[in-house]
Amino acid sequence: MKIYTKTGDRGETALYGGTRVSKASARVESYGTIDELNSFIGFAKTEINNEKVLDQLRKIQFDLFTLGSESATPTDKLTLANGKSRLTLMISETEIEELEQWMDEFETELEPLQYFILPGGGKSATSLHICRTVCRRAERSLVFLNETEEVRPELIKYLNRLSDYLFVLARYISKINGETEEYWNPNNR
Repeated sequence: MKIYTKTGDRGETALYGGTRVSKASARVESYGTIDELNSFIGFAKTEINNEKVLDQLRKIQFDLFTLGSESATPTDKLTLANGKSRLTLMISETEIEELEQWMDEFETELEPLQYFILPGGGKSATSLHICRTVCRRAERSLVFLNETEEVRPELIKYLNRLSDYLFVLARYISKINGETEEYWNPNNR
């Protein structure tokens, strides 16, 4: 099978379930941004040497594929004629709680926040800050999609929590790498 199908040459693509839509649609934008986030996380992994963190990021990449497949499926196509779900995996509270648990563990080793942190803190932490901002964009795109088409709330909640996780992880990586965090303190101009 060839990788190119030529079916998208006129600016349309097929969603999971067969519906054809414009490549500029809100749904395609949302799962495209989720895919972009997944790629940035893959890049961030190349800068990190902590196995525990790498295991978490691998799990997150897996979850993002799961989330992307659901965001690529119109709600009316999620259920098959026999009543079963078209998707074998879907994001649930379990994955959201997992992110919260990981954050809680990292935060026990971090100084409390007193000021906003400027993105930076070394190459690995900076790459995680980039992931965080792309994650926020992915979240905004799903919220935008949800204004016209139903999106399960767990998807938006997962991305919201993931951006928090990426922020905390960037701080943690800065700390274990001995990199200094820079603060935005409006009193020190």
